Amino acid sequence: MPALTRDEAQTRARLLDVHHYDIELDLTTGDDHFRSATTIRFTARTAGTTFVELKPATLHRVTLDGQPLDPAALDDNRLPLTLTPGGHELHAEADMPYSRTGEGMHRFTDPEDGETYLYTQLFMDDVQRVFTAFDQPDLKAVFALTVTAPPAWTVLGNGIAHPLGDGRWRLAETPLISTYLVAVAAGPWHSVRTEHDGRPFGLHCRRSLAPYLDADAEEILGITRACYDRYHEKFTEPYPFDSYDQAFVPEFNAGAMENPGLVTFRDEFVYRSAVTDTERQTRAMVVAHEMAHMWFGDLVTLQWWDDIWLNESFAEYMGFQTLTEATAFRDTWTDFGVNRKGWGYDADQRPSTHAVAPHPDAVPDTASALLNFDGISYAKGASALRQLVAWLGEKDFLAGINDHFTRHRFGNATLADFLDSLARTTSRDVHTWAAHWLRTTGVDTLTPQVTTADDQWQLTVDHDGTRPHHIALGLYDHDPADPTRLVPRERAELDLPAEGTAHPLTLTGPRPDLLLLNDDDLTYAKVRLDPASWDTALRALSGLPEPLTRAVLWNAARDMVRDGELAPTAYLDAARTHLPHETDNALVQGVLSFARTQIADLYLTGTARTRALATLDALCRDILDRTTPGQGPRLTAVRALVSSATTPTTLRTWLDAGTVPDGPALDPELRWRILARLAVLGATDHTEIDAELTRDPSATGREGAARCHAALPDPAAKEAAWHAMFATDDLSNYLFTATATGFWQPEQRDILTPYLTRYFPDAIALAARRGPALADAAGRYAFPLALADDTTLSLGEESLHHPDITPALRRKLTDQLDDLRRALTIRAAHA
Repeated sequence: MPALTRDEAQTRARLLDVHHYDIELDLTTGDDHFRSATTIRFTARTAGTTFVELKPATLHRVTLDGQPLDPAALDDNRLPLTLTPGGHELHAEADMPYSRTGEGMHRFTDPEDGETYLYTQLFMDDVQRVFTAFDQPDLKAVFALTVTAPPAWTVLGNGIAHPLGDGRWRLAETPLISTYLVAVAAGPWHSVRTEHDGRPFGLHCRRSLAPYLDADAEEILGITRACYDRYHEKFTEPYPFDSYDQAFVPEFNAGAMENPGLVTFRDEFVYRSAVTDTERQTRAMVVAHEMAHMWFGDLVTLQWWDDIWLNESFAEYMGFQTLTEATAFRDTWTDFGVNRKGWGYDADQRPSTHAVAPHPDAVPDTASALLNFDGISYAKGASALRQLVAWLGEKDFLAGINDHFTRHRFGNATLADFLDSLARTTSRDVHTWAAHWLRTTGVDTLTPQVTTADDQWQLTVDHDGTRPHHIALGLYDHDPADPTRLVPRERAELDLPAEGTAHPLTLTGPRPDLLLLNDDDLTYAKVRLDPASWDTALRALSGLPEPLTRAVLWNAARDMVRDGELAPTAYLDAARTHLPHETDNALVQGVLSFARTQIADLYLTGTARTRALATLDALCRDILDRTTPGQGPRLTAVRALVSSATTPTTLRTWLDAGTVPDGPALDPELRWRILARLAVLGATDHTEIDAELTRDPSATGREGAARCHAALPDPAAKEAAWHAMFATDDLSNYLFTATATGFWQPEQRDILTPYLTRYFPDAIALAARRGPALADAAGRYAFPLALADDTTLSLGEESLHHPDITPALRRKLTDQLDDLRRALTIRAAHA
């Protein structure tokens, strides 16, 4: 399927003014295809040729202004059109294939009760998998949809759905929106409905998840109402659509999608098992993030995909900030700092890095644009906006945003448009700020240099980078009554120029025991500590009063490990000392995740890895000893202990008893987690896995069983898993991911080594055959990091030159190989 180029989109936008789509979808025509009929009314400004996009199984009929066109003229996904000046009407009827990869019209049958559910995911250029369209974001139009579904089903869409009888539904016409934002969800949904601000609000999920949604419905709706009201306090433009539905859908590739009036979420957010407060906060943040998109992305939409940050960075920033302001979740920036920001730092240090707002020439087509949905467009962009607010002031920032909304409502806008709106509301030089922050790549590093003299001390900040920074300076001293606690002095603020060195800061009195650059995590930069401050941190990190301050320190330690300046074992020692005393679960979760997945599995090998797992086991047991059931860190520690087990004894005892001593009881999620680790250790078999699937026949159970079967250290099990992933196209996106995550295990190097030479050619073939979503999964989850060595690196680098490699897979392999290269460097530095 050829990718739409920016030049093609600009040419078509100059030619066409698209007014209205009338779309009829018939979802009753069988399990493999659905019928799609589209009528588009548009105007050609001049005579010219162009094309419309469609990716059908069969194109039955096409007419232009009532005259038939030859369906055979469809070349892959493009149907050429020759136009005269003036108004036109295009009509197309086709059979369209259902998807199993989460793209287009995804079809899912629930193994628990046999019910079927459909939903669309039309992002970027997947509209043409569902209906005929001029598929680019700056050709906005009004959409009217009629959907025929089985009579027992409910149909949801961008506007209020009106039943017409006999399974037919008419969706209220949309205002002007982009093609990729059209949404339909159909099935026997379980729904919880209410009303707020005169609009219908709804929550929807599969029937098998009904009791779990009902248990959390008021929490989710409470978050929704609070964010909705807070956005109306911030924004002068009211919510621009007629309703607000949130559908939790199966096998969804992203966290959620901002379809106007019908936000779709992955249905793992309907919790079947116990979760931590941090996970509830994450769900709430996604609710806030997607609602922000109703303004950032839906009301005002990017003109071309180089400005995706105008959607994602803003929604990310607003999601965390608004959740903090409007709900009981007050420490969201701690979670962002320790669990989200590293995503941006890592992406920004790879060869594939790009600017937050790349130059348009760097995004020549939709295939290249799809690669930019990463930690830079989300986490780095949100960090840049947080820095902008700290530098500009929130009042001027919001004034600029509201000017942007007013000037471009129901239209499209660019970075230049947004900067013009900001410039109208402030005397600050926002254009220069944007040039430094949004058009550059890489991570700045800030290092303190401290000198002392009689009754005063002086700070100079070495700035390795090119961006200006407005930062807070944290100054802390040991508490005389308890040296494990640190008490703050009055903090200072610094402005670091983009070029050159800031004037030294001279303060009276003794130097603090701990000097921390970027306290409150207001900027995006790696920070280092001077030797005295690092010594204090090692002894008293857990004694800092604010979790966000502790997050900055943990991030500094993380960056030092990744840069080869701190031994991985030293990070583990710090975690062993301080994590049992940590009360913020986001920090516990973030530190344990880095220690387990990066340090233990990538940066250490052999006996060093075994010792690391033993350290993590002891650390988790300490947390269990200090916590009671229901406390967030306890569940986090149980999960980490399970994944770190090197012998099956404790896990088998828990599984047989159905509980961890003193809690928690083993719910389905914990049972599958334990069984997966037992499979890795060779302490279970196919019979026990199948029995567990009988116990939990849900979609999640099916994924758990696939993961466990693939994790068994048995040649036949490995070959069966490999065949399922790469030799057939039977696995859905979720079952592929589950199988892949079970397959590669560091404990099983001997049995896995023969698959190394098979991986790269098989992944390349799969990506070409099954498209970007499976290409991403193959590169992300099926990559052989368990065999992290020079041979894997060499084979991977060679594969990047394969003529058939797709852009999505190339990007993912490039990132994985860079992480592998970094891991080998760290191992060599600390051997």
